[in-house]
Amino acid sequence: MKLFIFDVGGVLCDGTSVVLPIAGHLGLSEREFLTLAQKAGLRELQIGKISAKDFWKNFSKFFGRTIERDLWAEFFKPVLKPDTVRLIEELKTKYRVVAGTNTIESHYLIHSQQGHYDVFDRVYASHQIGLMKPQKEFFLYILESESAKPEETFFVDDTIENVAAAREINIRSLLFTSAEKLKQELASLGID
Repeated sequence: MKLFIFDVGGVLCDGTSVVLPIAGHLGLSEREFLTLAQKAGLRELQIGKISAKDFWKNFSKFFGRTIERDLWAEFFKPVLKPDTVRLIEELKTKYRVVAGTNTIESHYLIHSQQGHYDVFDRVYASHQIGLMKPQKEFFLYILESESAKPEETFFVDDTIENVAAAREINIRSLLFTSAEKLKQELASLGID
């Protein structure tokens, strides 16, 4: 192995899922909120084509009520998972370890301000590179940037679709459930 790619939300940090709190704040079901969010440009927000301000302006039109604050930032309360941080720090003594994350600018800034990305050698954020998981191009972009081959790379994510997409291009991948299980999996592969 030469390169490890880690997801951030659900792997490095808890408290990153904001859909339910925002939906509840707006008096919507999760499904209703996501339907409006898709129409308002959620994907475009995640690949950096529009800003959070533009997103909420679009969302307000569909919602019928003006949203003036960035609720993405307001409800975002990430907390580091110490066991994952320790595991990444151990891996970094022998390997290059980067983040590969679907995110938006306001979440990226909060993570940065709180020092969450400091554990990584580099961060590949969807809103900055214009690509997002599970697109194969997302992984290929990282591999090219890191001069790594798929078979030299290990990917960790808590979303099965992302893990499956990485596996399709021969990146060894693991669906994350806990740092302890990840450590056991790596040990079984001879990676300490």
